Amino acid sequence: MATATERNGTGRGLGARLRATSKVLPEHARAHNRSLVLQHLFHEGPTSRADLARATSLTRVTISDLVSVLITEGLVEELGTRPGQRVGKPAILVGLRSDAYQIVAVDLTEHGRMRGAVLSLTGEIVVRRQLDIDGRTGDELVDLLTRFVRRLVAAANHPVIGVGVGSPGIIDLDGRVVEAPNRGWYDVPLAEILGERLGLPVHVANDANTAALGEFTYGGGSSGMLAVTVGAGVGAGVVVDGVRVHGQGDAAGEIGHVTVVDDGEQCACGRRGCLETVLSVPALRRAVDGKDKEASDAALASAGRVLGVTLAPVVSALNLNQVLLSGPRDLLDGPLREAALDTIRQRTMPAITSGLQLRMAALDEDVVLAGAAVLVLSAQLGVS
Repeated sequence: MATATERNGTGRGLGARLRATSKVLPEHARAHNRSLVLQHLFHEGPTSRADLARATSLTRVTISDLVSVLITEGLVEELGTRPGQRVGKPAILVGLRSDAYQIVAVDLTEHGRMRGAVLSLTGEIVVRRQLDIDGRTGDELVDLLTRFVRRLVAAANHPVIGVGVGSPGIIDLDGRVVEAPNRGWYDVPLAEILGERLGLPVHVANDANTAALGEFTYGGGSSGMLAVTVGAGVGAGVVVDGVRVHGQGDAAGEIGHVTVVDDGEQCACGRRGCLETVLSVPALRRAVDGKDKEASDAALASAGRVLGVTLAPVVSALNLNQVLLSGPRDLLDGPLREAALDTIRQRTMPAITSGLQLRMAALDEDVVLAGAAVLVLSAQLGVS
């Protein structure tokens, strides 16, 4: 997926930060080649040097040099010969040392708590933690997040290569929170602040975009999908033809503040009737509170129809074949999901949405944590 390392210039093609007329320096080529090797080992598993050369179209000399460097760095190891090989000189397999380093990931999607984990390079969760937010916003929340991440780093039993954070709001490629009304963050350079305090590389992205990365890399998400996160707010990550869509101003997928109800409830953004006033977890909990199952299902289906109306033009315009929901299963997976899918189909051409899937994210509540790990893998190793 072409989202890797937007901050250091190896994502979205070689040299994403270079002008079209800029000279491509040798270090850029080396970073690109390194990324090709690690990407192949990450997705395909142990491979011989000769097969690596064929798969990446790099010379055998280049591959040999790269593998030697990666072995010295502790990222790659030799694993012996391929089982069953009897003809010719045995090929020595090399593989990614997924247990050599770890990643710290934080999910800020939920209304009342932050969730965090220490993960291996292949996405296995080694340690889990959570912490109540207790209504903190603004600078107080940044301080709490800093302490939470420090505890996670201390819990790691291997060197941590970086920290990934999935947060609600509009967030630029440098990890600056442009606007996150529910968190009281406006023009907050969150990645920079955390990086300086922790002494580690920190990468911050919108939680829905992060969920899309996690599902695409670890959960088998399709190359044309929309990942909708439902928590304190509502957001969406968009993947088209295998590429995450950023949009003008890095706000692609910001559907939570689309007005869907005339004269509706007051929203954290200051307007009335935004999708978040209907579909966020606090709004859904209020809608079903004290109701019996029949009335509760009806309330959830009503919210699902609103979601369907909102998503129908997006699904149709981009010809997506998957919509994934990430959030509390008891609220989303049932009448709400079914009503949303029915509504999308009713409002779009059958040729576009006949094969549309609207399902819960395969990684369930861990999808943002997995995506936050991918942010670090992409930025530090060029792997996604």
